[in-house]
Amino acid sequence: MKNLKIIFLFFLLIISPMRIFSQTIITTKHNLSISSSGTIKATSESEICIFCHSPHKSSPRSPLWNKNIPGTNYILYKSSTFDAVQGQPDGSSMLCLSCHDGTIALGEIASRPFPIEMTGQLAGKSSLTTDLSNDHPVSFVYDALLATTDGQLKTPPLPNMELDKNSKLQCTSCHDPHKDIYSNFLVTTNEFSNLCFVCHDRTYWDNSTHKTSLNTWNGTGDNPWSHLESAYLNVSQNGCENCHDTHNAKGNKRLLKALTEEDNCLDCHNGNVALKNVQADITKTYRHDVYGYTNIHDPTEDVLSNTKHVECQDCHNPHASNKTTNSAPYLKGYNKGVNGINQSGNIVNPAMFEYEMCYKCHSDSFWTPVSAFPRLINENNTRLEFDISNPSFHPVVGARNNSEVSANLIYPNTISTILYCSDCHASNNSNVSGPHGSIYPYILKNQYLTDDYTVESPTAYQLCYSCHNRNNIINDNNTFPEHKKHIVKEDSPCSACHDPHGISSMQGSSFNNSNLINFRTDIVFPSSSGLLKFEDTGVRSGRCYLTCHGEDHNPESY
Repeated sequence: MKNLKIIFLFFLLIISPMRIFSQTIITTKHNLSISSSGTIKATSESEICIFCHSPHKSSPRSPLWNKNIPGTNYILYKSSTFDAVQGQPDGSSMLCLSCHDGTIALGEIASRPFPIEMTGQLAGKSSLTTDLSNDHPVSFVYDALLATTDGQLKTPPLPNMELDKNSKLQCTSCHDPHKDIYSNFLVTTNEFSNLCFVCHDRTYWDNSTHKTSLNTWNGTGDNPWSHLESAYLNVSQNGCENCHDTHNAKGNKRLLKALTEEDNCLDCHNGNVALKNVQADITKTYRHDVYGYTNIHDPTEDVLSNTKHVECQDCHNPHASNKTTNSAPYLKGYNKGVNGINQSGNIVNPAMFEYEMCYKCHSDSFWTPVSAFPRLINENNTRLEFDISNPSFHPVVGARNNSEVSANLIYPNTISTILYCSDCHASNNSNVSGPHGSIYPYILKNQYLTDDYTVESPTAYQLCYSCHNRNNIINDNNTFPEHKKHIVKEDSPCSACHDPHGISSMQGSSFNNSNLINFRTDIVFPSSSGLLKFEDTGVRSGRCYLTCHGEDHNPESY
């Protein structure tokens, strides 16, 4: 029987050597002997295991370790989203680092008095150096408490993942140094980020476009997966590694592949992987200037008091973003999973409505952009301007409170229509949704001229005419009976009288500020009696006290 077993094993070696050896160290880069097929190997040494193990003269460390352990204090990974208690590397991770931190030569082993001569030393991804701040953390206790504290980690025990006897995650939790079945000595495949999701349990990921997209790189511009030693074909297959790099990441915090935040997004969202070219819009004259800030955004930042900035991540959660459509004011799939400020001024996470996301910068923050023009009533807080208790407002938070406008709305707009902020503020002439960038001021999707003495035309106020019936307005049909005189004959811009967001109820009233009336004080001045105001006296009737284009209204009634 013993002889039969020997014959059987010999038969297997003859008929299928690669099947046996492909799962051992012999055919991997960890074979550093002269027989290795790798570029870094010994010039004459034929022993294979000796580079890590020796039955004699090894170090006291198990398992018969044949390298000295570097007495190094490593720079450790740090992040506001890392909840584990991390110390200096220990356990099997120290064994790995005895080669991979670069402080001890590959051929320098404990059992030989002289180093083994090698063709080269580790470089690139294999050389972690003593700075581990840009590498996936190791040597920390991974238990149920950590999983609960983090909220997006799976609770051990974990399939295909071994923790050490102290319940610590080590290099060997992800890498098997003796087998290279899945490349990079991984313990299981990382196609579709299978290895990442042994531990990580990202909220929203299952419905994320970054999980499901089959888009590939078209070969134009920079390769978005150049940071990977062996990239897969499409976005879905590369999964987490579209943006993250587990070793020697350039963006240390959260192991992003690029130091500059937007570079992690725009090497795909430039039309070369994603079909829509967001990068082109962000370079337009009027834009959300993500290029203007670096390393300021943080996922844990205080929405109301953090440092002024705008980054892609402020409006997009890359783990959640998807192509789901929605109706105003509900958040679109592209913005799913972001936080915001609700209409009451409180932080909400996640945001439910699009305006809540916009309020993060355009309401109570100290850097809220100032009003475009000086007005009779000045208000920079958009949250207050859109409040549905106001005397008048554009219907972003809720439906209109004034039926007078209904006769001049273009289908499908009605008195009950609710708008998105991005219905007005969006990329111009683009297939890209949202306010990334525009050739028009205030990141408007259509032209809206505001200079005094603007000649009226369909294009001059294209933004307004996308909802409001131009023919009715310029011919005084079911509208303010002096529109034609003001905007056609006098060349007064819409903005001279109308404040498009709204007038806060804390500053205005329905008697003086209905129909978004809030005069620009750089165009409209007090009347001869010193008054500057509008009074609403009923449906399409009122009176104005003002001086404009040299004409004194003291008052002018209609």
